[in-house]
Amino acid sequence: MRRLSGWKASSNGKARPGRVRVAVLSLLVGVVAACSSPPPETATGQELYSELCSSCHGAGLEGKAGPPLGPGSESATLPDSYIATTVTHGIGTMPSFKNLSGDQINKLVDFIRDVQAGQ
Repeated sequence: MRRLSGWKASSNGKARPGRVRVAVLSLLVGVVAACSSPPPETATGQELYSELCSSCHGAGLEGKAGPPLGPGSESATLPDSYIATTVTHGIGTMPSFKNLSGDQINKLVDFIRDVQAGQ
């Protein structure tokens, strides 16, 4: 049986996407989100997170394609400035969100901190 690049056969012989395809798809979703028009300035931190971050970091900040951001995660030990810079400029496969204002980034960081604190 011929395998296509990026696909692996599962135990039942059917093709399933390889990790590379999943990573590329996750990156594509992030890039599309980063290139779209910015959310309204009045959006809350929770709304910003839901729209821009949850597809990679999970609705409950538990992590998916991106690392977890919730309570007990490594990000809980990082300074706010690191998270804000990461959101603004991106890191690794995470795209930048340069289209967000400073106030929107602060709302996003505040939301993440509130969840990490169990609020």
